[in-house]
Amino acid sequence: MADKPEVRPTPLNLTVLGILAGGPLHPYAMQTRMKFWGKDKVVDVSQRANLYKAIERLRAAGLIAVMKTERDQRFPERTVYSLTDEGLRVGRQWLTEMLATPRNEFPEFPAALSFVFGLPPDEALAALERRADNLRASQAALDRELTDESGPPRLFLLETEYLRDVTRAELGWVDRVVDDLKSGRLTWSAEELAEVARHFPPPD
Repeated sequence: MADKPEVRPTPLNLTVLGILAGGPLHPYAMQTRMKFWGKDKVVDVSQRANLYKAIERLRAAGLIAVMKTERDQRFPERTVYSLTDEGLRVGRQWLTEMLATPRNEFPEFPAALSFVFGLPPDEALAALERRADNLRASQAALDRELTDESGPPRLFLLETEYLRDVTRAELGWVDRVVDDLKSGRLTWSAEELAEVARHFPPPD
């Protein structure tokens, strides 16, 4: 018998296992529940094709299993999946490791910052001011969610708390850079960039 393929502990894979820990579901119900519970704030569940690929990887690895196939004239045939004992064990292991171990996840904003000199300072300033406005709107929305007394208990809003505080910290940093660009404390020119390139040539 061929060995079962290994599957990586990605956020989407963990989310599928976590959702199925609540009981068997078909993929459409998984995606609907993920969005209803706000998991789309921290995991990309927008593409159903990616969800189906994750489900197939987890099934091939023996972490979830086909429980039954539902047939209803109103809907296409739907396969219902359940969590296996191995899936529960692996999911708990992944969860522990993800909670305990910081990882460099390579988000796009730091990558863009590393090439901010590709724009003139005034264009960089305008872009960062727009980002600050977007961050303020995001923070306000997260604050409203966290202060909504009709919402779920805090245990189910910890990721929202985290996002709110990370957004607040990023906004503070962006505002400081915007101030430095406005005051001229941070600036650059083509001549300055050429001089830096001469002083810091890449290794052969």
